[in-house]
Amino acid sequence: MRYDYTESERVRNLCPMTAKKLPKNGSIYPDGHSYDMRFDLSLKNSNGEQIGWGYATPISVGIDLFERSSSMLVEAYAFAPESAPRSADVEERAEVVAADSSPLNMSYTVSINYFRRSNSTSPGDRMYLTAEGVYDSKTGYLCMVGCRKIHNYSTSVNDCELLVKFEFAPTNENRGGFTKGTIGSTRPKSDPLYFKELTFSSTSYFTEQAVETISRMDLEIAMVMISNTLSCVFVALQIFHGRRNPEVQSCISIAMLVVLSLGHMIPLVVNFEALFLGSHAKQTFLMSSGKWLEANEVAIRVVTMVAFLLQIRLLQSVWSAKETDDNRIEKKASFISLVVYIFGGFITLLLNWTRGKRSPPSSYSGNLGSTTFWEDVRSYAGLILDGFLLPQIVLNAIRGGLGRAALSGPFYVGTSAVRLVPHAYDQYRLRNYPTVGINGTYFYADQTADFYSTVWDFVIPCGVVALAVVVFLQQRYGGRCILPRGFGEVELYEKVPVVSNE
Repeated sequence: MRYDYTESERVRNLCPMTAKKLPKNGSIYPDGHSYDMRFDLSLKNSNGEQIGWGYATPISVGIDLFERSSSMLVEAYAFAPESAPRSADVEERAEVVAADSSPLNMSYTVSINYFRRSNSTSPGDRMYLTAEGVYDSKTGYLCMVGCRKIHNYSTSVNDCELLVKFEFAPTNENRGGFTKGTIGSTRPKSDPLYFKELTFSSTSYFTEQAVETISRMDLEIAMVMISNTLSCVFVALQIFHGRRNPEVQSCISIAMLVVLSLGHMIPLVVNFEALFLGSHAKQTFLMSSGKWLEANEVAIRVVTMVAFLLQIRLLQSVWSAKETDDNRIEKKASFISLVVYIFGGFITLLLNWTRGKRSPPSSYSGNLGSTTFWEDVRSYAGLILDGFLLPQIVLNAIRGGLGRAALSGPFYVGTSAVRLVPHAYDQYRLRNYPTVGINGTYFYADQTADFYSTVWDFVIPCGVVALAVVVFLQQRYGGRCILPRGFGEVELYEKVPVVSNE
């Protein structure tokens, strides 16, 4: 199939290619046939307010359709052998091609979703745009004319008086760049369909960074597999510890085991749909890398399921042991832990909001602003999982008595270490991989699954280590050894039978 351009005359009149000057800093722009021509975008109105997000995809390059050639190009580049030309060779070739290349005819389709706001002045909930024009790979400048189709609840409007301009970021920037552009109306201001110029931007993520991201994903998948496998081993050791020492089963916190069980269950439930359908970002990589990503995701889910089942087995054995025990202490410890979690969640979310963490969705997320609250909740859930030993410490302090090794060393030390490593890796990733990322490609130390920053990556590990040390001291010297002497102690009186003088 071939694409037939019908707006060449309008393009020549509205898009003079000579208006753009050639770059003097050695910048190299995407080739028109490359996969780099696809991008997400964040849309703003004339007042600079973010009003929507969308996705732009080429339909054709020259007379050829875009999809087939670009997918084959990315796959060949991403999975070429080590001896294949990379970076410097590719840039050198690109310079030669750019010197001889002439403007290309291109056509695009753009889908835009407007944010739903009560005070929104957006023309509709969704806008579909098709355009065709000329792309100059020497300057990264694309100018097109096109039509838009607006859909809302009450009407549907077609408008074919649009001027669309893209300015792509150079591909030889180490950390990517920003693609920007405008969508304007060529109608007179008095026309009912006229609208003020809209601007958009997108964080550019080019093929070389995509290859680096795939390498990072391989590393993260391996780390997830190792972490989940170690979790299985540590839980199994705790189960064996309980069988050898049945008297300590009733001293284990049910609330702690519930937190750990939910930590394995929630990822299984949340990612169930993504496992089979895949997010938009993951589909992008699947198109260029075959089915390896799906296979690795399945392996991760299987290991996570095994860890979850072992955790449930441990919970069941502890629950059975507590049936014959006084449950008032367990209920009191669970209540105190719940109050701490609620209070801590309120303070943490409040701090995030006041510091401006809540922001419009990035051009890669594709999520509306209303989901930011749930991302905050998910991050706090990760923080609770980091502090999984808190309910056990509270239970030990209430129970008191001599030290009992209710938890095996490998279980609480090993599980704490599993929670520490993601924060160390987050700092490693920050220094060794591009800061530009695509949502949905983080398998380990996911930014939405816990609090990650330079400060949090220091504070949280310190807190996890402190909790593990407290458990060690309680199991060695008694549950109340961390409290001030005499605090909460209860005097026990022995009943002595009274002897009557009669």
